[in-house]
Amino acid sequence: MKNKSYIGISFIILLFGIWAVPKIVKKFQKSDLVEIGPVPNFELTNQDQKKISNKDYLGKVYVVEFFFSTCPTICPKMNQSMLQLQDKFYGNPNFGLASITINPEIDTPETLKEHAKNLGVKHYNWHFLTGDKTYIYDLANKGFNLYAGENNKVAGGFEHSGLFALIDKKGKIRCRKDKQNNPILYYDGLDPEGVNAIKEDISKLLEE
Repeated sequence: MKNKSYIGISFIILLFGIWAVPKIVKKFQKSDLVEIGPVPNFELTNQDQKKISNKDYLGKVYVVEFFFSTCPTICPKMNQSMLQLQDKFYGNPNFGLASITINPEIDTPETLKEHAKNLGVKHYNWHFLTGDKTYIYDLANKGFNLYAGENNKVAGGFEHSGLFALIDKKGKIRCRKDKQNNPILYYDGLDPEGVNAIKEDISKLLEE
């Protein structure tokens, strides 16, 4: 009788092992997303007047956008896309968002705090960041290679990319490949397909 019970328990343990091991391996397996390079170092001030750097995001998968609060064109759409990401991964402590203003003269921490409130920001890892203008423009144009510039001939007085950067837990910029097998580098924050793609790839990186 004892032998039969022992065999039964052993069989159950074996079945559990067969089921669990692939899941554990999958969780720590590197995804098929391309590694572009390290995220540029940065340190800026958030909406709560706290210094936030790229080091604060280590151990988290996060998304970076460049925007400004008074933007009359693409920023509202970008912010809505970021809200979708917030809602999708809300409550996950390993996920974060970073919205960096390109108009720091207007976008003080107080202004960004009000902007975040009006948007309906709930995720404690979503930082709205401001700082020195030259520093931010170097970060955008030279660090991330995402265009940002002043132009008094366009609505709002500024131009910038509508793309999102995706960073993994180790601080590496990551992306998927296109149909021609080329890295896309960044995700289109203005296009539903781009937003769906980054949602899928955030999930992949959270599993790494």
